Amino acid sequence: MVSQPLRPLHSSDILFLSPLIISGDENEQPYVADVLVSQGRIHSIGESLSSTISQGVRRVNARGKVLCPGFIDLHAHSDLHVLTDPLHEPKITQGITTEVVGQDGISYYPTRKPEEMAHIRAQIAGWNGNPTDECCQSGALKGVGMFEWMSVKDYLDCLDRNKIPVNVAVLVPQGNLRLLAVGPNDELATDEQLKDQAELLKTAMLDGAVGMSSGLTYTPGMYASYHELAHLCRELGESFPGAIYAPHHRSYGKNALEAYGEMLALGRETGVPIHLTHCKLNHTENIGKAGELLEMIDTAIEDGVKVTLDSYPYTPGSTTLSSLLPSWANQGGPIETLERLKDSELRSRIQHEMEGCSCDASNKWTNPIEWDTVEFAGIENPELSSYVGKTISKLSEETGKEPIDLFYEVLEKDELRTSILAWTGDEDCVRTIMQHKTHTGGSDGIIFGTKVHPRAWGTFPRFVGHYARDLAIMPMQEMVCHLSSRAAKVLNIYPERGSVSVGAVADLVLFDPATIRDLATYEEPKTRSEGIDMVLVNGVVALDGNKLTGARSGVTLRRRKDGKVTGKGL
Repeated sequence: MVSQPLRPLHSSDILFLSPLIISGDENEQPYVADVLVSQGRIHSIGESLSSTISQGVRRVNARGKVLCPGFIDLHAHSDLHVLTDPLHEPKITQGITTEVVGQDGISYYPTRKPEEMAHIRAQIAGWNGNPTDECCQSGALKGVGMFEWMSVKDYLDCLDRNKIPVNVAVLVPQGNLRLLAVGPNDELATDEQLKDQAELLKTAMLDGAVGMSSGLTYTPGMYASYHELAHLCRELGESFPGAIYAPHHRSYGKNALEAYGEMLALGRETGVPIHLTHCKLNHTENIGKAGELLEMIDTAIEDGVKVTLDSYPYTPGSTTLSSLLPSWANQGGPIETLERLKDSELRSRIQHEMEGCSCDASNKWTNPIEWDTVEFAGIENPELSSYVGKTISKLSEETGKEPIDLFYEVLEKDELRTSILAWTGDEDCVRTIMQHKTHTGGSDGIIFGTKVHPRAWGTFPRFVGHYARDLAIMPMQEMVCHLSSRAAKVLNIYPERGSVSVGAVADLVLFDPATIRDLATYEEPKTRSEGIDMVLVNGVVALDGNKLTGARSGVTLRRRKDGKVTGKGL
């Protein structure tokens, strides 16, 4: 137990009295001590600090509670939410203090032309919503600067200028690079277009991104060949050592192991660290194969590939309804897709592929598609509100409509903005993957929508309360390290963050180890977890008891030219 020499204290200082400290050091056992937070950092750790500190400092009786590093969500879809709803209730109340956005190969940066931004906004409206131009320019979001950015730097500057509730790091979306250099269609990239993508990647990384993401079941990123991906990964690995490649790979269902193998091969060939995002295996054909996947990962690690992974602790997934279409039907973007749906011959072709055996839709869905695994979650059109929370099979029984006709109806009337729950996972797979030595946490939480996936509100307390405490999958301190220090190491921010140690940034969570648990369910997904008493972001209290303070003390975490990832002002 160590401390720094005491200095004049401040009104915002906080002294935690006798918490059980889980420091984030995987080799250190939990221990009881006092912790003083001052000016955004951990100033002192020791026994009986209270007797040496003035009575003006806030004291928190933390006896019987756990004080640990703030949780790091390595797969977040909060790109807009941190600006449009800065209370950020779903994430703060889970103990999340840092998020990584720019996921799944498509986001709002970089762009070159207004039409590219419009294309992206429409394409991922089912993930993040799509505030109207009127709302952004003269309504509730006036002055925020929504969608006025073009580069990664512009976006990060917008976050810092508006002040954000949590720390945010950004990945460069590979689909954006392809959209800007090649276009929205399934075309082989030329040498010049490969060079253009590499230059776009370099610029975005120099702007402060911490790596690159892919969404290889989403257009247009999915059109990239292995050669194209290797070209970008080689640029990333050679020019920006330590920066990660975080792929949503080509399949989580059919031929999933082969799809994972392709990503591991990229790591072997290019040397780039591979972070397998929302690592899972879907559909009955993959039941029992999690161990085989982890053996592949371990072999790659033994061969010198740096591999890490994240997961969420639920069996269903969540995505957009339009992603279930064959890839050719999504070519060109949302406007072209909606036009195709008006063509009876093309609708027949889509039906033949989806209900036959040749569809290459998102996650390589089962062939034929199982409509009882597709549940409507977020629907914007009020005319369709009664559909929310029901599978397509159930609605077919209730309405007498064919499943494919319901599918088309919602796509068209909701203008591709619909999100779904995908009931395709396996619990044994979830438990096996979370026990891997490189495992970290990523909620993949889609916050926008009527009936969101409960992972958006409950992922991190569920890991700690349900899996570590109740099911004893692993000791609680080990799970906490998965969700904090391990994730911080992936981002190259440890021990500056992800650590309860003197001098570390005070991103902290205080929770009751006996009561922490997720309360979000599939029926009531927008429900806060319980058992989390306090959350500090950069030393400022964001959650105090059951109350959100409204603090906006988060910073953007940017990769500097020397490879360090830091936040401004701390």
